[in-house]
Amino acid sequence: MMLQDAPPAKTRPHTKIDKALCHHCNTPVVDAGIRLGEYQFCCTGCKTVYQFLHQNNLCEFYAIDANAGMPQRAPSRQNKFSFLDSPGIAASFVSYSNATETHASFYLPQMHCSSCLWLLEHLNRVNSGIVSSRVNFQKKEIVLIFQHKLLTIRQIAEILAQVGYEPHMSLEQLGKPSPYAHNKRRMYQLGTAAFCFANIMLLSFPAYFGLDQALDGTGLSQWFRWAIFGLSLPVFFFSAQDFFKSGFTSIKKGVVNIDAPIALAILITFCRSAYEIFSGSGEGYLDSMAGIVFFMLIGRALQDRTTEGLSFERDYASYFPIAVGKMQGGVEVPTPLSDLVCNDHIIIYNNEIIPADGLLIRGNASIDYSFVTGESLPEQKQIGDLVYAGGKQTKGTIELMVVRPVTQSYLTKLWQNDAMKATAAEDDSYIHLFSKYFSVVLFAIAAATGLYWWSADAAKLWPAVTAVLIVACPCSLLLSSTFTNGHLIRILDKHRFFVRNANVLERMAKIDTVVFDKTGTLTQSGEMVVNYAGTPLSPTQKRLLASVAAQSSHPLSKSLFRHLHTETTAVHDFEETVGKGCSGWVEGQRVVLGSSAFVFGNAAPGLPLDDGTEVAFSIDKSIEGKFGFSSALRPGITALLSALQKKYATRLLSGDWAGSGYSLKPLFGAKDMLFQQSPEDKLNEIVRLKRQNAVVMMVGDGLNDAGALKLADVGIAVTDNANNFCPASDAILDAAQLPNLERYMQLARAGKRIVVASFVLSIIYNLVGLGFAVQGSLQPLIAAILMPASSISIVLFTWLAARFSEKKLL
Repeated sequence: MMLQDAPPAKTRPHTKIDKALCHHCNTPVVDAGIRLGEYQFCCTGCKTVYQFLHQNNLCEFYAIDANAGMPQRAPSRQNKFSFLDSPGIAASFVSYSNATETHASFYLPQMHCSSCLWLLEHLNRVNSGIVSSRVNFQKKEIVLIFQHKLLTIRQIAEILAQVGYEPHMSLEQLGKPSPYAHNKRRMYQLGTAAFCFANIMLLSFPAYFGLDQALDGTGLSQWFRWAIFGLSLPVFFFSAQDFFKSGFTSIKKGVVNIDAPIALAILITFCRSAYEIFSGSGEGYLDSMAGIVFFMLIGRALQDRTTEGLSFERDYASYFPIAVGKMQGGVEVPTPLSDLVCNDHIIIYNNEIIPADGLLIRGNASIDYSFVTGESLPEQKQIGDLVYAGGKQTKGTIELMVVRPVTQSYLTKLWQNDAMKATAAEDDSYIHLFSKYFSVVLFAIAAATGLYWWSADAAKLWPAVTAVLIVACPCSLLLSSTFTNGHLIRILDKHRFFVRNANVLERMAKIDTVVFDKTGTLTQSGEMVVNYAGTPLSPTQKRLLASVAAQSSHPLSKSLFRHLHTETTAVHDFEETVGKGCSGWVEGQRVVLGSSAFVFGNAAPGLPLDDGTEVAFSIDKSIEGKFGFSSALRPGITALLSALQKKYATRLLSGDWAGSGYSLKPLFGAKDMLFQQSPEDKLNEIVRLKRQNAVVMMVGDGLNDAGALKLADVGIAVTDNANNFCPASDAILDAAQLPNLERYMQLARAGKRIVVASFVLSIIYNLVGLGFAVQGSLQPLIAAILMPASSISIVLFTWLAARFSEKKLL
């Protein structure tokens, strides 16, 4: 179908067409020549996506959200998904299939707004072979049902790429039907406890108000008791199962965690209630037991819900593609990485990851190793040079001859190194410490109560002791911790700081030393600060330098060209020596750019600039100078470090060269900055700090930080997209929110204060209940009031306190 110039009926809701913005993604337009009818686009990729949506009558996409489209400057290349023609690989994305339909799931990290949901759930309008599509926005996942006689997995992936949502596929996904597993069992446990608790409370009302005696003549009272007991069985045997497992496991290890006394209280409550119901001597306390389990499961579900869509355990397999193009008889054949062997010739396209160590045999290689080594500048490689796995090709297409397969590559060995397998020894939570002392006090009170009634009235011994164990259950303590940390995790999630679990928050509150990586963490990859030393330059001289710099492929030359920001003119006899410099004739003058040795030889002038990477130049040997380059800091980093250094010790560990940290010198002391650090060096520095009793937080972004992130008391991975690959860590922080790190640490400390305050509140309830319990006069009505009242008040208090802390700090 040919696209008409007329706009669609529904389009982006601008009051007028903004000629300066891309109609698809709303980013500024640089090339005004990329247009369609009255609309302009920032790149051909955005124009192609718009054409596809228009052709399929899906332009309502633009009317739902003003910032709906994502930039498409790197559109999918043809045959990129040809590896999905392999049945073995395609099966990794299939969750169900029958004679006519197949269910497949894909991971789409580009999802960001309501327009995305609308478009992805209307894909059946693009192709009749798609029966339906369902999106899980939190997991960034789409599940499609399609007719496999009309469409293949490859065609589904290509349709998603055409609408601007190219599926993310990595080696880690092989054999997994979904990138993430959903914990349905916990939801079933919670649902069961909620249903049973509500009905037990309803059936207990006659007993609460003394109406059970009036019902005895009808037989309904006994039937209610049996119904209550029957409803308690799923709660005891299914919903409370995790508490029994956790408590039993802790006792086997010789410690008592918070779940042990809770499991004991549940067990005692169930046994006493069963005895009273079967013997006809009472109503029991099964409503309290079901309430304990229900409220505690709600708290745990609250904590789990906020981070279920993220993976905190990631390795190199998450970074590598599933397959790569291998040359066979002059034809490119998609090949799984596991099938690569030595001497295979593989094709690596622009912006693709190199999956195996190999020799460069064709093309111009500019390899970005920043994620692996921390080196900020791409390495220029020549034919015959060795290229390591894990780097990203940033300039065109290259061909490599494999010298080591994936399992033996440099990156794989780096990840399998013992340094990368190190883990921090997690201290017991202070909640478990409270629990240990709480349990001692509880058993002491129970023993004293038992001794008293043994001598005073043996008939009340069993009711009094069991009542103490029931009322003094530390569920309120667990609730205070669980709900406080659950609220804080949800708040941090809203601010793009994703915490693995509550233990991370507790350890954050103890931190006294913060260690940063540089490249990609404190600095912006690819962005450089340029300083100049030498003879002041006229506009004409800047034009001459910019003209030669524009001809060079070196990253520093490109940065210099952007810095000069001026028009260019023709360059004659341009020559470039890889790794040294370049030269050319411009407007009759010879311009030389490069290292000092390349430009000046042995007669290098004593210019003052000596920090950062330098690019020297000369114009007809009469105008001489140097440009210094250092990594550009992320916005807000200066203020962040200033705030942190008032309360914490700070250090910098970088795999980059020392000159790249010029912009950080005013922010760190000289002894607090270490450069050219290998992964082992970083890990050893964390070990050294911990031996000095420091409680260390490591903040990094690359594989070279992985060992240090795992060994630190808290490891935070900084990423520009939380759903993209980053190293295994305790927390994932959106790079744009890094300036708020100190406030997040304050919030973690506030969380500890909230837990302590709510624990005091729960102790007050326990003292009131114990007053009835030790007298052997605990009635079901009193227990039915105290237990839910304490739980509800704890939940309300933690919510209000967490909201107050959020407004105060964030």
